[in-house]
Amino acid sequence: MTLPAAFLTLYSGLDREGPGEAADVLWALDRLGVAGPVSVCDAGCGSGADCLTLGTALPEARIEGVEALPHLVAEAGARISHLPHVRVRQGDMEALTGPYDLIWSAGALYFLGVTEGLRRWRDALVPGGAVAFSEPVLLGGAEPEAVRAFWQDYPRITDIGGIVARVASAGYRSLDVRIVSGAPWAGYYGALEARIATLRPGADAEMMAVLDGAAREIALWRAAPEQIAYALVLARPS
Repeated sequence: MTLPAAFLTLYSGLDREGPGEAADVLWALDRLGVAGPVSVCDAGCGSGADCLTLGTALPEARIEGVEALPHLVAEAGARISHLPHVRVRQGDMEALTGPYDLIWSAGALYFLGVTEGLRRWRDALVPGGAVAFSEPVLLGGAEPEAVRAFWQDYPRITDIGGIVARVASAGYRSLDVRIVSGAPWAGYYGALEARIATLRPGADAEMMAVLDGAAREIALWRAAPEQIAYALVLARPS
């Protein structure tokens, strides 16, 4: 898929390309007991925020970030250049070979589909290996219209039970779930909003349309900030 130049410009120079924080990575490593000379892949690593956290937390590990977009590969490579045990390469996260003790994927697996992606990654895991991924989730109860409006372009969204079912359909078992909402989203959208403001002066029609779309996304999130969330799921093949 070829993305418009205006879109690539907007999503350049950001700390992250989606909601999340270092605490999410550290929680997953702790819950899974990942430590020592392990092999870890950050699938869809973006500009490398989580590669940096993984590399700092796992100094004995071999860590590989895989990202499709060249400008993000360059940004991630610069970010982790002081960590010799971490490397970033341009590639297709659908075609991972491994073997990895952990595949980490923050806000990216949904491009493949939870069930489809987990099935493809199964052979890239060592025996006993695990996947940690974040997926859009409905928190249950009566969702405000703002929540439905925010996720209107992602019809696959379900509640936690639906995600667990998709994990099971891939032949995995769900080990734990952490809800990612509130502050990590505020941090991401605050940075994106600042980026929008810097690009508006002199923006052409194509760029203005991209900026307006991102601004609308932020406004929709602000209408229900505690009810728009990711589920960070830890899963292991059954």
